[in-house]
Amino acid sequence: MNTRSTLLLAAQLATLMFVSPAGAQDKAASPSPTNGTLATVNGKAIPQTKLELLVRERIAQGQQDSPELRSFLKQELINREVIQQESLRRGLDKNADVQVQLDMMRQGVLVAAFLQDHLRRNQPNDTALKSEYERIKAQQGDKEYRARHILVKTEEEAKDALSQIAKGVKFEAVASEKSLDTGSKGNGGDLNWAPPARYVKPFADALTKLKKGETTKAPVQTQFGWHVIQLQDERPLKMPSFDEAKNQLVQMMSQQALQKVVADLRSKAKITE
Repeated sequence: MNTRSTLLLAAQLATLMFVSPAGAQDKAASPSPTNGTLATVNGKAIPQTKLELLVRERIAQGQQDSPELRSFLKQELINREVIQQESLRRGLDKNADVQVQLDMMRQGVLVAAFLQDHLRRNQPNDTALKSEYERIKAQQGDKEYRARHILVKTEEEAKDALSQIAKGVKFEAVASEKSLDTGSKGNGGDLNWAPPARYVKPFADALTKLKKGETTKAPVQTQFGWHVIQLQDERPLKMPSFDEAKNQLVQMMSQQALQKVVADLRSKAKITE
């Protein structure tokens, strides 16, 4: 195992290292105040705020705040401080790999803090959410289609596939043999139900012109290659209500906001590669 792998493993073990429940019992069974000193190790104070941070993390993971949990985590913090002091005494903080990892951990904390702060300041309101919902609803249309397709590299290959289908070979069999779309070829080219907006424009345009059971008479070209498309069925599209979609919209718009702020920061930064 190389030095970096060893350090990473040690860091993982450190986060998992807890004292046994028997050793975690502390005389102060009730939660400590939210400020002040939790304990001291060789004269070095462990602030109460560290315990509060760990407690919040555990609550976020589904655990309940309790005197037992706080006592347990207090002992973990003491163990960490004891080990940290010994690491410093041995000069391990001077190790080049350790310094890089410490820098990356600090960077990660600051990145997470920035992203959380940005999201907190830029939560989409109901007006913005409803506007996005209506935009998506209009874009999706009022129908969805169940299609099969065969994707090949060249127009000649697509014409050959059409020729085989015209001779009576089942579409599914040709798709399973020839299609380059690994996600659908195992199902005979079946793409399941989807609105036209899910597909690139040339594909969607060809699909919506077909009648149930029809196959495109000529190959359809997209940036992915050449397609032979068959419409299996169509039905009215049932959109989820705004309330049903709201949480997903918040996540989507928040992600878009984060991507935008990162792109803006990059555009203003002087980057040399």
